[in-house]
Amino acid sequence: MKTVEEIHKIREEKRKELDLRVNTSADTREKHILVCHGTGCTSSKSPKILENFKKIIKEKNIENVRVIKTGCFGLCAKGPIVIIRPEDTFYAMVNPEDCEEIIQTHIVEGKKVERLLCKDVDGKMVNRLDDLNFYKKQKRIALKNCGIINPENIDEYIAFDGYKAIEKVLKEMSQDEVIKVISDSGLRGRGGAGFPTGKKWELTKIVEGKQKYVVCNADEGDPGAFMDRSILEGDPHCVLEAMAIAGYAIGADKGYIYVRAEYPIAVQRLKIAIEQARNYGLLGKNIFDTDFSFDIEIRLGAGAFVCGEETALLESIEGKRGQPRLKPPFPAQRGLWGKPTLINNVETYANITKIILNGAEWYSAIGTEKSKGTKVFALGGNVNNIGLVEVPMGTTLREIVYDIGGGLPNGRDFKAAQTGGPSGGCIPKEHLDTPIDYESLKEIGSMMGSGGMIIMDDTKCMVNLARFYLEFTVSESCGKCTPCRIGTKRMLEILERLCDGKGTKEDLTKLDKLAHMIAKASVCGLGQCAPNPVISTMKYFKDEFEEHAIDKNCRTSECKAISKITIDPEKCKGCGLCQRSCPVNAIKGEGRDKRIIDQDKCIKCGTCLNNCPFKAIS
Repeated sequence: MKTVEEIHKIREEKRKELDLRVNTSADTREKHILVCHGTGCTSSKSPKILENFKKIIKEKNIENVRVIKTGCFGLCAKGPIVIIRPEDTFYAMVNPEDCEEIIQTHIVEGKKVERLLCKDVDGKMVNRLDDLNFYKKQKRIALKNCGIINPENIDEYIAFDGYKAIEKVLKEMSQDEVIKVISDSGLRGRGGAGFPTGKKWELTKIVEGKQKYVVCNADEGDPGAFMDRSILEGDPHCVLEAMAIAGYAIGADKGYIYVRAEYPIAVQRLKIAIEQARNYGLLGKNIFDTDFSFDIEIRLGAGAFVCGEETALLESIEGKRGQPRLKPPFPAQRGLWGKPTLINNVETYANITKIILNGAEWYSAIGTEKSKGTKVFALGGNVNNIGLVEVPMGTTLREIVYDIGGGLPNGRDFKAAQTGGPSGGCIPKEHLDTPIDYESLKEIGSMMGSGGMIIMDDTKCMVNLARFYLEFTVSESCGKCTPCRIGTKRMLEILERLCDGKGTKEDLTKLDKLAHMIAKASVCGLGQCAPNPVISTMKYFKDEFEEHAIDKNCRTSECKAISKITIDPEKCKGCGLCQRSCPVNAIKGEGRDKRIIDQDKCIKCGTCLNNCPFKAIS
């Protein structure tokens, strides 16, 4: 266990040592080679890259060079990523075989390895991380330490003001003062509903009870979402510290982190962080020599999507089947084992320490009038810069897609963005300039959700997209209430008929009625939001639904049962790219002839459609 003075000494001395991580003009001969160890880069051999760097440095007996594993840098499309500080050199798509060249050329000879430097979307070579367009409009608060510190080293977290907020809270603030700061900041729950965080803390505090609990919802189940996972992998201590602050504010001495077992790296780093915090006396009895005690345990989920709903999560922690409870009573009144319980998600907690240290006014100055601060999004789908982004609330969808995301691959046109996952809705092209905040998204039929953002180009069928999300919801429904259990199944059957060319115009009417009925009658938020992808796509892409039902046609060819791919002879230039890419030789023509598709051979894979530079294929 460390004394208070020892913690202060670590913070002071370690910060001087690590100044080069954030100060590109640091006066030092030492270099730090930062290797991303998030899930994406790890799957692309970043552990081997780190191992090779250490081995080569040892063999060459090179001094003043340290190799550090970090969390996610955000730009997953360029992984594995290696950044060398203090000069901030950004190497992208590094292979284990490149380590020798980087050490010899960059470290020994002092020259950059030009071929590995990151290229921006426009093809321009980028020398430094901050020069990338991907980062220019971002503001990192929740992700502040990700990509900077070693998440498995508590000293590095302490060096960057770690556990400073909990010390301030315990020694300088009352419970009510802590809650007031969080309330005044305007922070709203980042799990999807957007409930005011300070209000939730206050409601839990005022309930009488000797035993209360703090729970972290890390059950991130939306397809394509990896925000919470990346925070846990890159900065686990920020969540532990925030949970302790929440525990002090509401009068709890016990916390649980509910994380899905499919996140092995996050789970492992949480275990390491908890053990380190206990050893330093930052979790457990009498934290910072006060009478406040707080400890945390991990509970693993088996991957049930419904356990992202707070009451189903509580049931799972208690060892029961994950099914939502009727509300009221709410968890603040009667939660875990019948005791008052505070539940927030990972990203919400990741903002807490920064708000305590910088003040409510600082945080509330970021974002919009009703949606304060920043929001982390997992940007995926048909976009060049796939990755993790954090932007101020109010940033427009266009800025995220084109300025940060770098636009769509192959010059394709933007068609829609799906936010909120299976519980969210589609945002069409006409709403590209919509500011991303809780109210604006709700007005156009979507929702913030936990932060998944899937971009779709003009090759995507919106009927098939609605079918995909309903298929997911049906398979993940807990089955407790009839509207969700049976209603979503009936909706899925209609969508499958439409995609198979067997639907009717009457099916569209039934689909619309079912969607609104399920939204009103389901027990929990997941069931109530399950029809959202259908409602929003039918609203904005009604013509595609009618084409499927009446004309038996899918304009994008994704629904193969009713699709037909053709080449427009007026647009065809006879380049032959489509013919060379066709996997079944279904395209005929020689030289500069206009190409023709043999419909008997065509398997409707869409390869030719994606490869035609003249958009002659539809």
